[in-house]
Amino acid sequence: MMDQTSRPNRHRRRRARRRRAFAAASVALATAASLGLAGCATSGGDDRVKLDFFQFKGEALEDFEEIIADFEAENPDIDVVQNQVADADTTIRTLLVKNRTPDVITLNASGNFGRLAQAGVFADFSDEPVLGTINPAVQEILADLGNAEGEVNGLGYVNNADGIIYNQDIFEEQGLEVPETWDELIAVCDELQDAGITPFYGTLAENWTGLPSFNGLGAYPAQDDFFNQMREQGADTGPESDVSFSKDFEETLAQQYELFSYTQEGYRGRSYDDGNAAFANGEVAMLMQGIWAVNPIKQVNPDVRAAIFPYPATDSPDDRLLVSGVDVVVTMGKDTPHREEAMRFIEYLFEEDVIEDFAASQNMVPSVEGAQLSDDPSIQSVAPWFEEGRITGFIDHQIPPSIPLAQIDQEFLFTGDAEAALATLDREWSKVAARTIPVEN
Repeated sequence: MMDQTSRPNRHRRRRARRRRAFAAASVALATAASLGLAGCATSGGDDRVKLDFFQFKGEALEDFEEIIADFEAENPDIDVVQNQVADADTTIRTLLVKNRTPDVITLNASGNFGRLAQAGVFADFSDEPVLGTINPAVQEILADLGNAEGEVNGLGYVNNADGIIYNQDIFEEQGLEVPETWDELIAVCDELQDAGITPFYGTLAENWTGLPSFNGLGAYPAQDDFFNQMREQGADTGPESDVSFSKDFEETLAQQYELFSYTQEGYRGRSYDDGNAAFANGEVAMLMQGIWAVNPIKQVNPDVRAAIFPYPATDSPDDRLLVSGVDVVVTMGKDTPHREEAMRFIEYLFEEDVIEDFAASQNMVPSVEGAQLSDDPSIQSVAPWFEEGRITGFIDHQIPPSIPLAQIDQEFLFTGDAEAALATLDREWSKVAARTIPVEN
């Protein structure tokens, strides 16, 4: 690990460059927009190699500009041009079709990334030393999404955590322990209600807000190769098939519906922002969200003490799993003409102090083993799960995007008709399987 005493100097240098870097970023982005994105590396007139850095995360624009400024200071032969785009999934596909693949790429590790990786458009990192620095459990999440056969096509950079956010002060005041089983979680909800405290704030005005709990609870029946079996089964999926949503996810929906019975009145019309504000102001004890909500919550109340525990949808504490997604995956164009320079930049991104600073700013978990985590309670509360490798990916990344999962789940939470919701999921899965060979994942 890098000597900690060297880090303040780096931080001061970054702050000094911040204004200049951001101004340069604005010019670069405006130029890129007018040109429709550069799409490939070039050699500038000053003999510096220009790398096109495709970056999807708007809130990370300044973080990456600071990283780039420091990297370029140490690598004067390379010019990294950050192209930050809003609709990354669509834009990257357009660039790939036009054979203008960027040199270094960041994406959210969703099913879309897995499909692109399987198509063989990204570089293979199997023999790169940087791969050996990354938590294997993080790379396993990426592998479940997909790689080209025999390859490793992405490097997990920072991870999020999907779990139950809880107010530590309320739990301490009520003498409550973090629940480790399903029965303990329901007991906590009952005790909170008896004390006049709303256990959860429900936010179903936006249909996607039901998915964090669906993912957290559904991770358990999705173990043991469930989705691979579903893909092999294809269009024959239904109540009588070997595996199906109807057969395997009945308890998941029952548990999700029970948790929403502990929300406030009017939850159907409340938004994600409403929930964050209510939690920040101490109006409820818990949120069915994920670590991505912590920064918005603290924008409302910087002093709130928010931590996270995984959905304990099990009778055994030892069986608990934390659902986590690779919030940022780093990859590279398969045929970039400047692989050596691109790898130099990628290796720099994965240096411990660099990834630590980025993860702390974004309130995420760095993927590099041995990297220090921020002292934010939400990060510290999920750290053991990463250290022990007890993490698993988002199941909605395994469900074809043409299946309207969020709408189906939202309607179920309105009606309580689990049988209809599960039958719809099976039917939609079979439709996709019938027209796609192999089934998209």
